[in-house]
Amino acid sequence: MKHANVAFFVPMVGCPHRCSFCDQNSITGESGIPTPEEIDKTLKKAARELHGFSEKAEIAFFGGSFTMIPRELMTSLLAPAKKWIDRKAFSGIRISTRPDAIDEEVLAVLKEYGVTSIELGAQSSNDEVLLKNRRGHTFADTQRACELIKNAGFHLGLQMMTGMPGSTKEDDLMTAARFASLKPETMRIYPTLVLKNTLMAKWFEKGEFVPQTVEEAAAECAELLDVFELYNINVIRLGLHAETSLEENLVAGPYHPAFREICESLRFRKKIAPMLTRLPKGSYVLSVAPSDVSKCSGQHKSNLEHWKTLGYDIKIVSDKNLSSGDFEVMIAGF
Repeated sequence: MKHANVAFFVPMVGCPHRCSFCDQNSITGESGIPTPEEIDKTLKKAARELHGFSEKAEIAFFGGSFTMIPRELMTSLLAPAKKWIDRKAFSGIRISTRPDAIDEEVLAVLKEYGVTSIELGAQSSNDEVLLKNRRGHTFADTQRACELIKNAGFHLGLQMMTGMPGSTKEDDLMTAARFASLKPETMRIYPTLVLKNTLMAKWFEKGEFVPQTVEEAAAECAELLDVFELYNINVIRLGLHAETSLEENLVAGPYHPAFREICESLRFRKKIAPMLTRLPKGSYVLSVAPSDVSKCSGQHKSNLEHWKTLGYDIKIVSDKNLSSGDFEVMIAGF
């Protein structure tokens, strides 16, 4: 087990804004707020099932602007979580919120209740893009919040969106560089999707917004992964979780249940290209680490098909002596 989250969703509670893309009920598949009793019961069951793996398990509150909900409600939700943290059943509590919903007072409350990680839905570093999409905060708010969070000793996570209305690929790459400079421990990257009952859906229907295709978003996100890897920042999520409610409410946009796999495949194709294209066309054996076989082949063997169109017939083999990301190329038959 690498990591486990016991997640609770608190959709649309406390947030004073309705962003262009926001339909939290579709995103989370939830419409109600969990009660403290439900949280306690769920954590009791999870603690029993995760016994022996507590250092790899977190409690998470996602889906809304957690620090903007009424304080009494927020602490009532955190109280049962803290009980199980105190019992050493989980390693910490992760919450998500907005950059403009962070100050020293709320950080003190979060610390008191055992919160260890805070993720900010920052989305973009371009103030014009943030304004157009009715985010209600600026990049300066994100910078200030990040500084407060890190100074208070919390782990920092940031969330960004690609292909937002008003944004360009250059804007997204600049956002990645600016977010990396804020030194978060983790990142989540979400290609922009058009959901029913959102302002963005109205823009799409009027032809005022054209979302990225899966191919366009994957090519861009593959570059973003390179940026964050350069800064040693862990991208813990790329694309939204596959949820029935999400698929039912999806109008348009680059959604794919295996989106990260597509991005990783493109990265591997790019990594191998400089060596492969210097070789004469023909048949070759490409050796990679066992964990890289799938991403090297590409989804539905897309990389193999791509190389074949260029004149290279590639056979991929697993070599346990190679580390992830490394590869060797040999002429077939030797």
